[in-house]
Amino acid sequence: MAGADLSRINTNVAALNALKSLRDNNNSLTMHQLRLATGRRINSAGEDPAGMVFAKRLESRTRGLAVARDNIGDVNNLMSNAEGGLQNISEILLTMKEKVLQAANDTLGTEERSAVESQLDELAAEIDDIVSSTEWGGSALLDGTFITKQFQVGEGASDTLAFGITQDHDAAGLAVADANLDVTTSAASTTSLGLINTAITTVNTSLGTIGSTQLRIGIKEANISTSLNNELAAHNRVYNADFAAEQVEVVKLQLLQQSSTAMLAQANVAPQSVLQLLGG
Repeated sequence: MAGADLSRINTNVAALNALKSLRDNNNSLTMHQLRLATGRRINSAGEDPAGMVFAKRLESRTRGLAVARDNIGDVNNLMSNAEGGLQNISEILLTMKEKVLQAANDTLGTEERSAVESQLDELAAEIDDIVSSTEWGGSALLDGTFITKQFQVGEGASDTLAFGITQDHDAAGLAVADANLDVTTSAASTTSLGLINTAITTVNTSLGTIGSTQLRIGIKEANISTSLNNELAAHNRVYNADFAAEQVEVVKLQLLQQSSTAMLAQANVAPQSVLQLLGG
């Protein structure tokens, strides 16, 4: 800052210095007041270019992670829907097994076997109803057509999860339809029992696959939630204003603004003292 020479009045260096300080204080005060008004530490790229780039990169990632977490929730709901259908089919198959086990005993007569056959037909029809009604977004989940679907479970292009249910779980697909099961004799019932046990194993395998995938996406969801929280905290620290610190700066700059104004007023009148040299 240039030194003042009060004996030269064409250029009032002291006033210019005070004016510069006042302008600097005003600019800084405006910036800190804007931060308090917007809640953001960076309101233009010129304030902190590197910080702005970093903050925008963090914002892009956090918004992507938030959507990915929602996607995982949708995938989990889809699988829960499929799981519910398979659980119901499993219960029906267990009931069918009980009926066939009864028919495998030669104590049953023709009428009793006919009643068991009728019950098995109704249970098979209910399996078909469950398969036809278990769907997500218009796509059937249990009829074998839900094949190799891609789910976006991260914010990167490669963060995908492939999943499909290729097994047809209707009565014909499980070989427990009316055409497959015969309980007219003890021997035929034993054969039917083998088919039902195979169907139970098939459904259990599908349940295991869904469960393993649910476990995997549950871990992904927890990891994404942790990353999201940490990166939101980093974005907040870089991009948003610290109100306590900003308020301290505002109070300090307001005092400096008042001081600079007072010093500018004094510097403006200081050259008048030179006039005393011209006195008689």
